[in-house]
Parts: sequence; C-alpha cells; structure tokens
Amino acid sequence: MLTRNLREIVAESLEDTPVTLIVGPRQSGKSTLVNQFVGPERRYVTLDDPNVLGLAKENPKEFLETYGTPLVIDEVQRAPELLLPIKLRVDKQRTPGSYLLTGSANILTLPKVGDSLAGRMAVVDLLPLTQAELDGSKGNFIDQIFAQPINPRSTWAPNDDLFERLGRGGFPEHALRAAGRRRSQWCESYIRTLLERDVRDLSNIEGLTQLPRLLTLLAVRNGSSLNVSSLARDTGIAATTLTRYLDLLKALFLLQTVPPWTVEEGARLLKAPKLYLVDSGLACYLAHAEATTLRSQPMLLKPMLEGFVANELQRLITQSDIRPWLLHLKTVRQKEVDFVLEGRDRRVVGIEVLSSRNPTHNDAEGLRYLRELAGERFQAGIMLYDGLETIPFGDGIVALPYSALWESDRLR
Repeated sequence: MLTRNLREIVAESLEDTPVTLIVGPRQSGKSTLVNQFVGPERRYVTLDDPNVLGLAKENPKEFLETYGTPLVIDEVQRAPELLLPIKLRVDKQRTPGSYLLTGSANILTLPKVGDSLAGRMAVVDLLPLTQAELDGSKGNFIDQIFAQPINPRSTWAPNDDLFERLGRGGFPEHALRAAGRRRSQWCESYIRTLLERDVRDLSNIEGLTQLPRLLTLLAVRNGSSLNVSSLARDTGIAATTLTRYLDLLKALFLLQTVPPWTVEEGARLLKAPKLYLVDSGLACYLAHAEATTLRSQPMLLKPMLEGFVANELQRLITQSDIRPWLLHLKTVRQKEVDFVLEGRDRRVVGIEVLSSRNPTHNDAEGLRYLRELAGERFQAGIMLYDGLETIPFGDGIVALPYSALWESDRLR
C-alpha cells in the first residue's frame, strides 16, 4: 500500500480537533486513508451503503446515536442532513477525534446546508498521489525552494519517461494499472460514475450528456484563462448553464483554478483565473494525448505539461509546511509566468513550464519581469524542462529538470 504523506497531518488533527474532514475527488484514496484509523475504538460506516444512507438521511439524530463516537463517516456529502446534528453534538462535548469524515464534494458549499461545521473542524485536502508519493519519497519540492537557495551544481539522475508520468497521473488505481486499455477503461468508468451518481447527488442539472464534451474541451485547453463566453460558444452550452457546470466540477474537485497574482501598483494584470483538470492522467485520456505520441503533438504537449505541473504543485502545497498560494501572472501586454508561489511571508517564486529540451534566456523573460515586480520579495525563478542538468541563468533564475518536482532532495 502506498503511503500518503498527509497521514501524519490527519493523525495530529484527531489528537486535538473534534471533527476532521478529508475532502478530495472520488478515488483519490480517502477511504484507504481513513481505514488506517479504524479499529476497536473507532467504527467505520460508508454512506455508499444504501441502508446506512437511508437512516442517515431520514433520521440523522438516531444515526449518530446508533453508531456513537469516535466514528468514521465515509462520503458524508451524500447526507448533508448529518452536519447540523454533528455540530450540535460537538458543541455539547468537544472531544478530540470524535468524527472523521470524508467527502468527494465540497460539503461546505452544498445547497440546503443551513449551518456548516466551519470553525469547528479541521479540513484536510486529499488530492491524487504526488509523483514523490508514487516513488515512495517524503521530499517536498515547495518547502525546499523556499527554505534555501537552489544549488546551481545540483546533479540529477537520468530521467525516466516524463510522458509516461503525464499519462499515469496520480489517481491511485489508475496510476498502478498498465498503460493503455486498462487505464482507459478506468477513466471511462470514472466519468460514468460521476455522471450517474455524484453529479445527480449534488444537482438536478439536465442535459448531463453535455458534461463529457465540456470536460474534453477543458482538457484540451488545460491552463487557459476562464472565458465563459468563449466556452459557451465552442460547446453550444448557454453561459448561465455553463457557469453552473463549472461550479459543479469545482465542487467535485475535478476542476482546479489558479487565480492571478497581483501587486499593489505598477503593471496592469488580467484578473481571470486559469483552469486545470485535477489530474494529468484524466486530462490525457480526455484529450486523446497518448504518452507515446505527445512529443509529436506540440499543440497538446504544453497544456498537458502545464496541467501536470499545476496538479503537482497543488498536491505538494497540501503537504507543505510553507503552504504558499498558487497563482499565475499575466499582463495586458502578454507578459506571463505560468505559476507564482507566494508564501505567507510574501516571498515569491516563479515557475515557467517549458516543452523545449533547451531552455534559453528568452524563455526567462516572464521570470525577469516577475523579479522586477516583486523586488526583494523575489525568492527564485525556475524554468522546468525535460533535461538532466541544473542551468543557472543569473539573478536567481535557474532551469531545472522536471524530476526536481519528485527528487527535491537533490536541490540541496
């Protein structure tokens, strides 16, 4: 069984917080993780069981009395009726570790939830596996680049197949299957399950046949700025309906948004967030971007690479001690940096995603502009490329192999 680096965070939360909620997309490993905390002292129930779900929805108070505490409730978004009774019980007796909940939808934004547990629980985001977790490593690229200057003489092992990693992604079952038909079948079943159960649980939206087309378009446009009018025109979906679909995909943790980085004064920046599917493996499937042919498809290569890096950075942030914001930079003059990490102390790291194997000074133009805007707050500028060497470009800007994301100890 693969070890999740968030396990320790969950264990700490159970020691001092009455309710811990683990949220993330379906099949990201939530049930596997919480079952590590099940035993004689803590029972487990899943609301995927129709009988259990019926009691939870019809008589939530009796449900909680029947199962007692401490208790694990899996897929709690299926019975939001439980949240208020849990709140009332916790307010009467704040025993640490009373409830460990999981949800494949953002229950804090679900309709008909009059009073959430916000402020009374710890929320842990469990996204698909990082590449470091798949390799059995505990290193964290983000903590490393904020902790110290990057070693310009760091050495790297020969890369494995980057494009295999893109197609593999991080959903546990998908990543551990053989490439090809077995992974495609997993993706097909995953999308069908979402449409037939999870989407219907959250919304009475009609025309669910439109969602696969929207997902495919979002995959091909991984990393594009949100433009509802353009998406509505290209999909034939009304703008108001499209907005509801996008909100639904975000609630299911399938769509990741990266807001713009802003400064108090100076450059005029575009305000639209960028959109990414939650996993590169799913994006590659939807975009028909096979690992064996990606290098010959430049129109798909950059969005797949950028989505892969967005996914990795977001997952690493959930495990990070620094926990920076993940942002992007784009100005009206088309100066761009794919990702900007801003720490709580306002230090800034820029990351540029390259599809070329030969980084140049021109590739660092956006990072130099970020350095100018950030001033003393600028910590580092990084160009990720498919290579083997660390290449300094001066003034805190360096090119690193993509493998730095999962072999971060080599940065020292």
